[in-house]
Amino acid sequence: MSDHEAPRTPSDKNVDGVVDSANEALADADRAAKDAASDGSSIVEESEVIETTNVETPKVEDPDAAAFAEAESAFPGTFGTSSAAAAPASESIAADAYTPPPASDADTRIFAPEPAAEPTVTGAAAPGPIFVQAPEPPRDRGNRGTVAGIGILAALCFAVLYLGTALGIGALAGNVEGDTFVDSVLEALTSWQLWVPTAVFFIAFWLLGAIINRGRWGFWVVFGILVGVASYGGHLLGQLFAAPFWNISSAQAGELVNVNLLAPLAIAAFIFGRELTIWFGAWAARSGARKTVRNAEAQREYERLLEAGPKLSA
Repeated sequence: MSDHEAPRTPSDKNVDGVVDSANEALADADRAAKDAASDGSSIVEESEVIETTNVETPKVEDPDAAAFAEAESAFPGTFGTSSAAAAPASESIAADAYTPPPASDADTRIFAPEPAAEPTVTGAAAPGPIFVQAPEPPRDRGNRGTVAGIGILAALCFAVLYLGTALGIGALAGNVEGDTFVDSVLEALTSWQLWVPTAVFFIAFWLLGAIINRGRWGFWVVFGILVGVASYGGHLLGQLFAAPFWNISSAQAGELVNVNLLAPLAIAAFIFGRELTIWFGAWAARSGARKTVRNAEAQREYERLLEAGPKLSA
């Protein structure tokens, strides 16, 4: 026994003897089969199986299977097979085809087909319907509101100038003195003679501005004379309200109007209305020009959007 060879036990020797005897049995069986074939013995055909009701098919004993069964019974598990697995070869030879054992109820299962999985969208969710609304055309910006604000400031200036002129004329006539100056001012501030011409001037200025709107300053210069005429008429109307006209006869009202036709304060009212319309009209015209430029820019932007067409945001 060499240094690398493990010592053999008695059980190993017995196993080797069984294996050798099994190999010799296989060799003897092989020689017997060849001798039987040479003598012309007939072998039962594999494909013909006679099935009878009360007659058992004779089993042909296979020496190879018997040797393996004997060895397995002496040393179970040595050849990796059980005695139940070593079936007689005669049964396999007699059977024409392998018939599988009947399946039990536990093995017989019917599986319903699984529903097909719906395709999933890995990217962004599919967008819904998109409604594109055309941009609305820009609205033209008018200048009438600005003219009304400018007209209020112009009317206040008209009232101050008109009041100063009235006090100056009264001082020249000796009706207004230093001791009675404050009383004269308070009396004028609460009289129809001051506020009726002022109101008429404002209305005339605003109406002219509503007509001119965003027009040039030249329109204010030319048509400002109409505001002056309206202011002149406002002076006459203020004298009638101060009378008051509802307490006097028509003859007295006509005489009052004739006296004030060429009065210095009436002429001053015409001049103030005319000049204030020119200068404050320049302010209104400049505001109208700015609005005209903005309207043009808004119109160009609107046309650019129409030419570009609708776009989807990312």
